[in-house]
Amino acid sequence: MEKKVIETKVSIYSFDELQTAQKSLINKAKEQISKAYAPYSGFQVGAAIELENGEIFAGSNQENSAYPSGLCAERVAMFFANAQYPDIAVKTIAIAAFTNGSFLPEPITPCGSCRQVLLETEMRFEQNIKILLYGTNKVFEIENVKQLLPLCFEKRSLNG
Repeated sequence: MEKKVIETKVSIYSFDELQTAQKSLINKAKEQISKAYAPYSGFQVGAAIELENGEIFAGSNQENSAYPSGLCAERVAMFFANAQYPDIAVKTIAIAAFTNGSFLPEPITPCGSCRQVLLETEMRFEQNIKILLYGTNKVFEIENVKQLLPLCFEKRSLNG
């Protein structure tokens, strides 16, 4: 038998320790929560994406009574960005969540479906996507999507 250890590297910052551009992207994600449609869960999520050309795209979660017809903020923002600039790589995504009248103290991570979409985009452009996960107590910075999805299903998986 062989064992494999898989590690995820996360840098943890206070919001004040971040660079100005990172703070700005997180603030764009935070602004999106007011545009979320979350009447069922009451859990609002905002995401903001910066492309390599400096363009910023944002999205919020959109629920639907016919589960799972809704869509997460990360995928709303990613699909919007890729539809507008299909040949420009994604540089960074910032994600923030809000419920019960306040932003969460601890960062949330993307769901499995969002992780797969982020991974596909990262592989599509052969460039890491930096991930910023906002919480009022701390911000997680993750250097690439494979840190979130280390045993991933990817294009080469289809070749056997």
